[in-house]
Amino acid sequence: MTKSFELEVCCENWQQACAANEAGATRIELCSALSQGGVTPSLALVEKAVKELSLQVHVLIRPRGGDFLYNDAEIDLIKRDIEFCKSVGAHGVVFGFLKPDGQVDSDLTKQACQWAKPMKITFHRAIDMCRDPLEAIDALKETGINYVLTSGQAATAIEGSEMLAAIVKAAGSDFTIMPGSGVRVHNLQELQRLSGARAFHMSARTAVDSAMTYRKTALSMGAQSLDEEYRIQTHDVDALRQAVKIMQQFA
Repeated sequence: MTKSFELEVCCENWQQACAANEAGATRIELCSALSQGGVTPSLALVEKAVKELSLQVHVLIRPRGGDFLYNDAEIDLIKRDIEFCKSVGAHGVVFGFLKPDGQVDSDLTKQACQWAKPMKITFHRAIDMCRDPLEAIDALKETGINYVLTSGQAATAIEGSEMLAAIVKAAGSDFTIMPGSGVRVHNLQELQRLSGARAFHMSARTAVDSAMTYRKTALSMGAQSLDEEYRIQTHDVDALRQAVKIMQQFA
């Protein structure tokens, strides 16, 4: 991977993290509960990834699903999770805060950046739920963040590519804009051309069959089907390797 382009892979479990590591991604973003937009993952997983993998480990810090307006108790949890990540050597953390009126909470962001330093800091897709993304970019310039993860306020980054290009231009050299949501091998080149971005957040999800020989067919733990109940989520290593090669060609 060249230094001029960065590939971050979204990972919910150890299997996915290992696949991203094997493929040569720049880093992973560890999270859980993506069905809720992602929340803070197992702290044991964070520590294990930092100790045993060769890539950078960034950690989503989000105490719950829902909006990005937090009360004092939740802010205390956020601070404690950031401090834990720093203590075990994580390379970065990922968070985002909004005010009730839809503006970025730059004061809380600045405070959280102080808690997190010297780790790298990503302001996540809370920006996609804000009132004005270009106004938000300006507000974030004085906070100390390093990256902004965004789909350009669209369902997917490809659909938001026009806004992404505007955000990339507005950010300038202050921090790196990282398109995410629906980023895959087949659209990576097109997205780079349309947005001008130099860092990307993607997945290449696949699943492997469970080793269970006994399978209870009358009960589900939450999966939509029996097949899903006995499938383990991972990433397609070959697809991620292809993404790495594509990004090397950008340079």
